[in-house]
Amino acid sequence: MSAFRPSRPGSVLRETARPPQRAELDEIPWVRALSGEERLRAEEALIVGEIQAGDTICRYGRTVTYWFGLLDGLLKMSNDDSQGFLITFTGIAPGGWFGEGTALKREAYRYNVLALRRSRVAGLPVDTFHWLLDHSIGFNRFVMNQLNERLGQFIAAREIDRINNPDLRVARNLAALFHPLLSPNVGGVLRITQQELAYLVGLSRQRVNEALAALSAKGWIRVEYGGLRMLDLQALRTGEL
Repeated sequence: MSAFRPSRPGSVLRETARPPQRAELDEIPWVRALSGEERLRAEEALIVGEIQAGDTICRYGRTVTYWFGLLDGLLKMSNDDSQGFLITFTGIAPGGWFGEGTALKREAYRYNVLALRRSRVAGLPVDTFHWLLDHSIGFNRFVMNQLNERLGQFIAAREIDRINNPDLRVARNLAALFHPLLSPNVGGVLRITQQELAYLVGLSRQRVNEALAALSAKGWIRVEYGGLRMLDLQALRTGEL
């Protein structure tokens, strides 16, 4: 994978913003929980943009303006490394929505979200996000479930940081990317390269390749052209090697 170019200043989403297509709206899980005026208002407010590899969608210290979702591509959420080592919090796979905690509090981002490849990102303006919270029970349930699952994911991420076995580190990170609620559009096949996975896990591409071979031998995954097929999600989450 080629090196990232520097992220452009300003809002990279606004630069290519357009209304979502009907097929794209069908990919957004929480839209199905809306009805009547709720859905109409959400669909009119949503925008979609093409983000290039290396672009920063959320930047540490900037005030929230959108709640974001990934329609296609791959993103990485990490800390701001200007004061220390870079720490990856999580990868974001297709179907994942993120930043609801920041949107709820209308505060500045405490993390960066970087595109690892060209990606298609949707944005819901924060004012519409709050309007839906005030008017839609279905939307509230979705956001509540998101917060609960995200909390569990971050607790698991702290545990992953303490794992010395590289094969298990890769397994646990893959389990997070295959999460059925936080990444609902991934299904059974994750489109990812070994280099992209290496960026997320914090290992070399060669070491990731060895880990994937070990996981494949255990029957937990299958390496396919352009990606990975999940065979045993529970083993990826809790299995031992």
